[in-house]
Amino acid sequence: MEFRDLGLMDYQQAWDYQTELFQATVARKIENRKLDDPQGETPTDNYLLFVEHPHVYTLGKTGNKENLLLNEKGLEDAQATYYKINRGGDITYHGPGQIVGYPILDLDNFFTDIHKYMRYLEEAIILTCADYGVEAGRIEGLTGVWVDYVEQKDPRKICAMGVKTSRWVTMHGLAFNINTDLNYFGHIIPCGIDDKAVTSLEQELGAPQDISQVKEKLRHHLAELFEMEIIGGTT
Repeated sequence: MEFRDLGLMDYQQAWDYQTELFQATVARKIENRKLDDPQGETPTDNYLLFVEHPHVYTLGKTGNKENLLLNEKGLEDAQATYYKINRGGDITYHGPGQIVGYPILDLDNFFTDIHKYMRYLEEAIILTCADYGVEAGRIEGLTGVWVDYVEQKDPRKICAMGVKTSRWVTMHGLAFNINTDLNYFGHIIPCGIDDKAVTSLEQELGAPQDISQVKEKLRHHLAELFEMEIIGGTT
């Protein structure tokens, strides 16, 4: 898998970039399947993109726009943008201090099981939180990673997820709150869930965290879970 850290990038620009990689991978798979001799196939590429976005709200294809609590003037005042996009899930927020991970994987190179894929993404976040002494896990029936997931006296989402797949190729992915300004979540009903809060590593630990260090730990856990070698670095 080729790793690329895109730094701080406009959402539309990053969306166009991952779409380009996604479509190229799908196109290669289609061409490979036209070949009579499998020995002549060109292997598909796999990518992992990390990026931070300026303030932006994105709504999944099955989401409800009423979960965005700002009108156009409110978005302007918050210096935020809004996009309806082609992933699963409802509305979420991306912004500085948040690791957004976009794996563009051909799951034929790993395993063809979307449920397992989502659980692996969640597990990488759970393991990274554990590295910082934060106990996080899953809540049955809800996608993503949560703090206080057992007793659920005050369950708080630390990582949201939403993906798109076609011909077993993935795009979109995860949004892991590190030093995120959580006030921006007050302008939405995150993922359409109105009875649970949102948190970050900074809030759980009481101090800002080195986001580059968190990226390294997350990348390591993804590599181990998917049993892959990651090459490359920043763009």
